[in-house]
Amino acid sequence: MSVTIKDVAKQAGVSIATVSKIINNKPSISEATRQHVFQVMKEMNYLPNAQASNFARKRSDNIIFLAVTKKHTAFHDPHMFEILCGAQNEIWEKRYHFSFIGTPDKETALQEAEQFIGRKAADGLLIHGSATSRPLADLLTRTEFPHVIIGRPPFSTSTCWIDINNHVSGEMATKYLTSCGYSKIAFIGGQERDEISRHRLKGYVSTMRIQGFPVPDSFIKYGTYSKESGFDMMEELLRGSSLPDAVICEDNQIAIGAADAITKHGMTIPDDIGVLTFDDYPLSQLIDPPLTVVDIDVHEMGRQAASILLKKIKNPALQVQSFATLPSLIVRSSTRNV
Repeated sequence: MSVTIKDVAKQAGVSIATVSKIINNKPSISEATRQHVFQVMKEMNYLPNAQASNFARKRSDNIIFLAVTKKHTAFHDPHMFEILCGAQNEIWEKRYHFSFIGTPDKETALQEAEQFIGRKAADGLLIHGSATSRPLADLLTRTEFPHVIIGRPPFSTSTCWIDINNHVSGEMATKYLTSCGYSKIAFIGGQERDEISRHRLKGYVSTMRIQGFPVPDSFIKYGTYSKESGFDMMEELLRGSSLPDAVICEDNQIAIGAADAITKHGMTIPDDIGVLTFDDYPLSQLIDPPLTVVDIDVHEMGRQAASILLKKIKNPALQVQSFATLPSLIVRSSTRNV
């Protein structure tokens, strides 16, 4: 027969209320009484019911990471899992439980969030940008539930969020290429409405213009995040009347396709055309030559998001909307050095 809190109280010679206060770390009990009761609990092999204790304290000791996941998400968006690992490390250090919930779409993510908040199944939510929607942001604002959105929402909102400054990433990529002697730099990216691509593109365009280099419309191409799209966009550039001497590729898959197109046309990297991409995935080192990248420490970004959320759980009035984690340049042989 399992030992109950009543048994502990009787053996220790204190009230059930006193044992409950000690379990829940209430400050009104003397240290001598606290140590005595802990010793009795140890001798009786009593383990408090964590679920009941959390219910009494109106907390779950659980944090949920909410994202939209589909087939091959790990390949198309490996950032998500690096962010997840960074967040998990921070949360486990603070002795919280950590749950990952993947949903097929944003509508389901909203429904799950409504359930978590309504049932008090979590103390806070980390929300990946893939799951973010205006209805979800409205829910978080209305309920004042502790949360941090990872990735700036593409709409005006009073929710808490952190993001990478992708404009700075675009600037860094362009400044480095111009410092290498490239002046006719093209940009090939994802869909025109993609937030990350759009901000990196703005950084590229503004830097080119500040340095006095032209940006022909033909030097900016939109496609999809795939090798095939990268090949097609690079083909269009190479068939144009004005050839670029360097190309900024929005991701590694696009860069692989672009490199194939350059090779097909009998040109060499980096002498004829320099190639630079973003994010230091393993793929960026498997291409020949290995790619120069502007990298973001998304593991650190996940850790920062979790740290902010833990602070917000303690202080619900805390409001954070900021860019975090500056990019860094990793130079390899796909760009020439001068």
